[in-house]
Amino acid sequence: MEQPDAIIHQPVRLKIVAALRPLPAAELLEFTRLRKIVNATDGNLGAHIGTLEQSGYVEIVKDFFLKKPRTRVRLTKQGRRAFEAYIAYLKEIAGLE
Repeated sequence: MEQPDAIIHQPVRLKIVAALRPLPAAELLEFTRLRKIVNATDGNLGAHIGTLEQSGYVEIVKDFFLKKPRTRVRLTKQGRRAFEAYIAYLKEIAGLE
């Protein structure tokens, strides 16, 4: 990889993907929890998640829990591969590989 993945390289999106990566593949993280982890506003987080979804890196699941709307997010296989490639790129430019 000659350049970092432009989708992941943006700081808020990098935080999102890094927060989702340790979770098991099928596990979803609630929007409100993710917002706290990445320290973003609702609108900012929503826009970045939308970009990641359009790229195929995350899946968004909207449903209701106790009659309240709920948004949850998970990293896709494509997103996991992209994040691993991004980490490998960073290691390469740092001389660690």
